[in-house]
Amino acid sequence: MNGDSFPSVSQVGLSRRRFVLALPLLGALPYLAHPSRALAMSSTPGLERASSVLMGTRVDIAVPVGQGMDASIARGAMERAFSEMRRLEGLMSRYRDDSDVARIGAAAGQHPVRVAPQVMSVLQQAQRLYRDSGGMFDVTVGALRGWHFEAERHEVPATAEIKRELALVNAGDLHLDANAGTAYLARPGMRLDLGGIAKLPILQAGLQEIERAGVADALVNGGGDVLTMGSQHGRPWRVGIRDPLNPSQLFGVAELEGRAVVASSGDYERGFMHEGRLLHHVLDPRTGWPTQGVHGVALLARGIEEVNGWGAALMVRGPTAAPEWYARHPPVELMVAGADGKRWLSPGMITALRPGTA
Repeated sequence: MNGDSFPSVSQVGLSRRRFVLALPLLGALPYLAHPSRALAMSSTPGLERASSVLMGTRVDIAVPVGQGMDASIARGAMERAFSEMRRLEGLMSRYRDDSDVARIGAAAGQHPVRVAPQVMSVLQQAQRLYRDSGGMFDVTVGALRGWHFEAERHEVPATAEIKRELALVNAGDLHLDANAGTAYLARPGMRLDLGGIAKLPILQAGLQEIERAGVADALVNGGGDVLTMGSQHGRPWRVGIRDPLNPSQLFGVAELEGRAVVASSGDYERGFMHEGRLLHHVLDPRTGWPTQGVHGVALLARGIEEVNGWGAALMVRGPTAAPEWYARHPPVELMVAGADGKRWLSPGMITALRPGTA
């Protein structure tokens, strides 16, 4: 479907289960002064919540309490989840010199580096996506180090610098040895950036910690990527989807129940205006510049393997790729919002969404 038509529906009609496409905030949680360590907790009747800043974004967890679930167990489970997510962030961050990702880059062209099993798993996912996307997703865009999209630092590299660093972007030169547990970048100067593919596995690891603590119902939201299990006291989780064409507004609301994952990418998340053009953090590995033509992509599925990294890849591919991609990925529902002001929604996505507020 093309355009902006928005049917009103009374129930999510996906045969797999109820899903939601969302950038939800479950109530107003305080923003944290110390993003790497601080953890804010709050509660409302029947719901325990915790918030921290990880991976450059705010991560919220909500756990229903009562009806057999003690609030202290929920709080302990959320603390365990944040501890594990923080540990994995430390392994995969390109901003920490002691991370596995940074050590791989420092040894580029010299020798393989032994990495944690979780890092190897993400790198293997990245290599599969590189092949499946025809190179539209490439974690070696980390070589393009001149770009900065942080709130406190906006920088555009010189054209000559982009050209020089773009020659180092080629995930075919990332060699993985799963038996030895090592990763190797073949040429000096190559670097990795797992920003487009590490967040969902990290959020999933947090959700798994919650489950190990004996909690059956929870929602984890990290900057537009959402994972759920169970429900909220027997009712679906109600969350809202941000409109990529008007990020201050909700596009709609849907209900999510059971195990589900929602992944979103957009040019509205981290970027700045430069010479009349919006420059944002999703880089095209073919040009070394931020993607054009797509304002945002949202996907929903049962598991992260089906959607992880595809938001960024579809932003690179452009809006016309949406129907063909959807036809090849039937377990996934999709929305692509183009720079021309049109939205393409898969049939299941149309059925899942309803107008309203979360």
